[in-house]
Amino acid sequence: MRARALCAAVVVSLLPLQALAKDVAGVVFPPTVEAGGKVLKLNGAGVRSRFFIKVYAIGLYLERPGTDARTVLGADQVRRAELHMLRSVDGKEMADAIGDAFSANAGAAAAQLKDRLARFKSMFPNATSGEVITFTYVPGAGTTVGAGGRDVGTIEGKDFADVLFSAWIGASPVDDSLKSALLAGG
Repeated sequence: MRARALCAAVVVSLLPLQALAKDVAGVVFPPTVEAGGKVLKLNGAGVRSRFFIKVYAIGLYLERPGTDARTVLGADQVRRAELHMLRSVDGKEMADAIGDAFSANAGAAAAQLKDRLARFKSMFPNATSGEVITFTYVPGAGTTVGAGGRDVGTIEGKDFADVLFSAWIGASPVDDSLKSALLAGG
């Protein structure tokens, strides 16, 4: 009897966490993930579509959730973008699309970020439907690209991470409605 009561208590205590998970296009984003030695909270999630075709579902995880892009980008905190591929995409095509959004947000920093952007773009493998690509920024370490369940490489600098994440939540995002979804604040 005692074991049943304990089991029921555990299940009931986990219900609020399950309720905070977010389903986007059939992808369930958990309310928290661990990265860079921190527990990050789901700030928001949405779908990136191109020409009416759903390309990926993306979740933005932060140490401290927020609704203001400047505040989120200004904070030197661990952050993670998880892209769950909804269709297969050529690595070069994906790298070029993110690279274009990166360049649209780089402004005066474009020249100093050029070599790091080229290295970043070279890290993209072909992605199949169902695959998860991650970008995890850790202060002092840089932004690690993950694909196929392994780390592909790391690009140093908060300046690089800020422009990369700006592709989705910056002044010139790939999609304004996606920006709003990612900046929902958890």
